[in-house]
Amino acid sequence: MEQLIRDYPDFLLGEHQPPCLSLYQPTHLSHPENAQDPIRFRVLLKALEKSLRAKYPSHDIPALLQPFEALAKDRDFWNHTNLGLAVFGAPGLFRVYKLPRPVLERAVVDDSFHTKPLMRIVQSADSYQVLGLSRSSFSMYEGNRDTLYRLPPIEGVPYTANDQALAAPDSREGAHRAYGRRAAAHHGTDVKQDADDRDIRKFFRAVDRAVTEHFSGSSGQRLILAALPQHHRLFRSISRNQFLISEGIEANPEALSLETLRERAWELMLPHYLKRLAGFVEAFGAASSNGRGAESLDAIAAAAFAGKVETLLVEADRVIPGKLNFEPRNADSGKRLNHEVDDLLDDISEQVLRTGGEVIIVPTERMPTQTGAAAIYRF
Repeated sequence: MEQLIRDYPDFLLGEHQPPCLSLYQPTHLSHPENAQDPIRFRVLLKALEKSLRAKYPSHDIPALLQPFEALAKDRDFWNHTNLGLAVFGAPGLFRVYKLPRPVLERAVVDDSFHTKPLMRIVQSADSYQVLGLSRSSFSMYEGNRDTLYRLPPIEGVPYTANDQALAAPDSREGAHRAYGRRAAAHHGTDVKQDADDRDIRKFFRAVDRAVTEHFSGSSGQRLILAALPQHHRLFRSISRNQFLISEGIEANPEALSLETLRERAWELMLPHYLKRLAGFVEAFGAASSNGRGAESLDAIAAAAFAGKVETLLVEADRVIPGKLNFEPRNADSGKRLNHEVDDLLDDISEQVLRTGGEVIIVPTERMPTQTGAAAIYRF
């Protein structure tokens, strides 16, 4: 997921040499359900090959499909999937993303990548991260209302107090540790307890730095702490992470099932999520009243081309068949349609992202308009 966040939208929405191959499918976390995943992948791969032979018969089709074929044979990969899969290929390019939400099966060959299903995942306002913390190790999770998954380790990030990067004393601890060693003979157990407390504090400071730098800093997602009550107090007294919310899960995260951890995390996240959505809706109302907002798709499309849209609210699961017509600059709802993949709302959203705007997916019951979109302008 971290690689997807880095690549979307700038890289995947950029210019690439065609043909561009996009493959989506739902996957499964465990056996026996995941046994069907590579079989379904091969079916979709056949669909890609058929489209390639129809649209790009002069290209080196075996070379384009070779990395897809290699992935189909990778047993370790198929034993460690998530809830969805997105695979992209083009001349000299191949990308694979494990997705935290299921996606519809699609095999698309075109002049650019079909990235619209990713927007519904990356731009959702309900995502968050969980820091599972003990006195000697930590783990990171990412999720939303539907799912929670453990993030894979990042190379170079120390996850335990035994890691050499964490074990090396820093300047603030050196003097205290030396004093502790000298006084140990006189104070016995009290000094040992003091030394243990200092070790925990040092580890927690290192965890806070690692999480801030490698997770919160790049994702901007709210962070929930899951730890024993005494570790909550200590970590919060140390942490400088601006994304850490005041509410937390007071339990050993390793003692909770992943589903239980998700349920408790979402219970804490829900008020923040609803407050954030309410803020966007309120901002749209204020912008509309002074001429800096719109709900007409034609007006929003024109503003998106002009780079005027700062924030775009899009109704979740709403599909409006159509596509943007770059000349003239308006919405084209009746021509050159591929009803399997063309969605006017997604076209407008991608144009907003290309010009540096923000897209927020909003549940139907909380959308402030009936058109499926609401735009807040920069100027």
